[in-house]
Amino acid sequence: MRYKKHAEDWIIDSIAYIGMSLFAITALIPFLNVVAKSFSSNTAIISGKVGIFPKGFNLDSLKYVIISKEFQSSFRISIFLTVVATLFSVFIVVLTAYPLSKKHIKGIKPILLIFIFTMFFGGGMIPNYLLIKNLGWMDSLLPLIVPNALNVFNIILVKSYYESIPESLEESARLDGASNLTILFRIVIPLSKPIIATILLFTAVGNWNSWFEAMLYINNSALKPLPLYLRDIIMLATSIEQPTDMDAVANFTAEGARAATIIVSTLPILLVYPFVQKYFITGIMIGSVKG
Repeated sequence: MRYKKHAEDWIIDSIAYIGMSLFAITALIPFLNVVAKSFSSNTAIISGKVGIFPKGFNLDSLKYVIISKEFQSSFRISIFLTVVATLFSVFIVVLTAYPLSKKHIKGIKPILLIFIFTMFFGGGMIPNYLLIKNLGWMDSLLPLIVPNALNVFNIILVKSYYESIPESLEESARLDGASNLTILFRIVIPLSKPIIATILLFTAVGNWNSWFEAMLYINNSALKPLPLYLRDIIMLATSIEQPTDMDAVANFTAEGARAATIIVSTLPILLVYPFVQKYFITGIMIGSVKG
């Protein structure tokens, strides 16, 4: 049966749609302004004429950013860091969540409570810094990969998804002589693509945008990831070097270079997201209902 909407329902729906549309426009305007500045001329940016559409369209800012050696170095570091840290974290989370989803294991509840405890209480910034320093991990990528690999929130999501898989599948596999690892990698993980894609996206976005840990542990400019480089050029105008070519100088502004850097920095995530979107909603809904 189709539900017939009353006048009150139409009014409420209209208000909701209008409110969401206004919120979306409010959130989109700053981004459109950054995009417009990255494609606008030097004169238009300095005079403050750039709104949500480019003025005096040119690609000089984007060209400057792309050919910058510092940008290229930080971009490569971020790509490497995101791929390695994400795959390592997802691997650890998948392995950890599987035994935690088995309620029949003795002592599993206290262990799960210990994991949850770490979500609310931590050692703090100074102990973490001293630990990284004593391990000799300063000025390396290890502090950006290892400490954040065991994400408890992702573990709970994956654990909840595992619990939705019928036990009969695993019991049948055990009767055929399959080990726990065989069941995990050949049965459970192939059935868990939606939730794995979800945490893959969460983790990849987090690693791509992470700059605070890099600011604490990395002083070597050759190891700076892209978010830290972006933070430097936004906070410190002196970190943007003027181009040496006279034609480029005439069309160069630090604000245009910042805007272009922001746009180029967001492209990788924007390109990856459509491929995992179909899994994203499914994984979140199942994880939230079971959790």
